Amino acid sequence: MTQLLPVLPTVDEHHVDGRRYPHGVAFMDGQYLPMSEAKISVLDWGFLHSDATYDTVHVWNGRFFRLDLHLDRFFGGVERLRMKLPYDRKKIESILAACVALSGHKSAYVEMICTRGSSPAFSRDPRQAENRFMAFAIPFGSVANKEQLERGLHVAISETVRIPPTSVDPAIKNYHWLDLVKGLFDAYDVGAETALILDTNGHIAEGPGFNVFVVKDGSLRTPAFGVLPGITRQTVFDLCAEIGLSATAAGISRAELKGADEVFITSTAGGIMPVTRIDDTAIANGHVGSITRRLTDLYWQRHDDPAWSTAVIYP
Repeated sequence: MTQLLPVLPTVDEHHVDGRRYPHGVAFMDGQYLPMSEAKISVLDWGFLHSDATYDTVHVWNGRFFRLDLHLDRFFGGVERLRMKLPYDRKKIESILAACVALSGHKSAYVEMICTRGSSPAFSRDPRQAENRFMAFAIPFGSVANKEQLERGLHVAISETVRIPPTSVDPAIKNYHWLDLVKGLFDAYDVGAETALILDTNGHIAEGPGFNVFVVKDGSLRTPAFGVLPGITRQTVFDLCAEIGLSATAAGISRAELKGADEVFITSTAGGIMPVTRIDDTAIANGHVGSITRRLTDLYWQRHDDPAWSTAVIYP
């Protein structure tokens, strides 16, 4: 059952006054700070080695969307990386809610992070590092802007290969983005707006911060190998099950992607977003497809459903 989240002690106790913070609020070392004051040490392994895990959840109209699933994934990543959090799950829920409430934003992008930290003696042994937890809430931002959402995105397929899952478990949300950033530059070089990169089998993997779905003959498919199992991706599966659409995870070739009836991408930062052009190929004659529109409408409607969302208490 969804319940209202309590706000932690009054703003004055945490050095953030009662004003709205247009750039957001962070929680670090037991304090709530304006984002401009949130800093980490250059000796933190999260900075030096990308030795960190994180998760992001968004708030829409003053409600967290699917917070429990994001917390499940975050705690799972922390455990698999052999890190230790200084707070339990209930406390972290309260910290996230407080960041949002103190920021004053009703639509926000909220991140929780655990880094390996650093050791007082600068040891190279990760067991000696003191793990750090931090969180922040900033104004909501989407992968696609309003105009792109209306006409659909132009996506390029990069030849860049995603880090193989035998090297880095993609189920652990991480900051290893050099392959994704390279894919972005490849896309920009050909005039596209974002990118999809490949898995080690030469199939479509994912993009920078999003999963991809194809629709063919009324059925949906999304890559299964070497990709982050996104929460919005899971939400598409859940919505499809409710309305009787087939949705499966399986390999997708670039030919299948370009030959789809519809294509869309999914992310916490934007939800369900249409794609109407892959490289030089128009998808659905360059128009947003009917299944994409239907799922998008259902997705945003669920943000007000107490079974799928959690209210934030604002001061």
